[in-house]
Amino acid sequence: MNRFQAAGIHLGISLTIATLVGCLIYFVWYPHPYFQVAGGSTLMLLIMGVDIVIGPLLTLVVYRAGKKGLRFDLACISLLQACAFFYGLSVIAEARPVFIVAALDRFIPVYANDLDDADLAQAKRSEFATRSWTGPRLVGAVMPTDAKERNDLAFSGIAGKDLEKLPKYYVPYADVADAMLTKAKPLTELAAKSQHNKALTDRYIAGSSQLADQLAYLPLQGRTDSYTMILSRTNKRPLDAIAIDPW
Repeated sequence: MNRFQAAGIHLGISLTIATLVGCLIYFVWYPHPYFQVAGGSTLMLLIMGVDIVIGPLLTLVVYRAGKKGLRFDLACISLLQACAFFYGLSVIAEARPVFIVAALDRFIPVYANDLDDADLAQAKRSEFATRSWTGPRLVGAVMPTDAKERNDLAFSGIAGKDLEKLPKYYVPYADVADAMLTKAKPLTELAAKSQHNKALTDRYIAGSSQLADQLAYLPLQGRTDSYTMILSRTNKRPLDAIAIDPW
């Protein structure tokens, strides 16, 4: 076997592993539309670059049939690749969205590393007390009615821990669905703001089973950009997100 064959075998194994892990990331941890909203593409490129490029490339460099110490070299390459791969995978896992929180007048993804265990322990329902491994859970968050709690929350927000990052204020989405729809605007209003908006909203409506007047929108706060969350006035739930800045 020559070095190109060895590197090709290594590449084939790496591609198989990368494909399986990519499916886990894209379909389970970051399901549509949150792969884009949560910046999953950047993280995916990181792990794929490590898994697909570095290992096979190093094999191509060091492999020579009959070389003394070849097995040791290949074992070191495999170990290095595995360590880098699992480190990248752990970063992606920690950054996965675990809740989509309907709070006030927008939807906010909350990521696994946004939540403290102590705060999760204060959740009022068991489904709000754990970080999901099967895609983000849709929940609502309501402001406390107690004046002291509201003041504490204001100071907490200054420190970076806003309402959406405190599971003790989470409620089932159905409890806030009517309030969110009240604040939502007609999707046709967003379309009227620019030709770009109109093209994207028209494309969405054309592929939707609902009429334009049954669709509304609210902001969806992405990791780096703002998106538009489309809601159904019929079932009161979010349907999809499109890459339009709603502001």
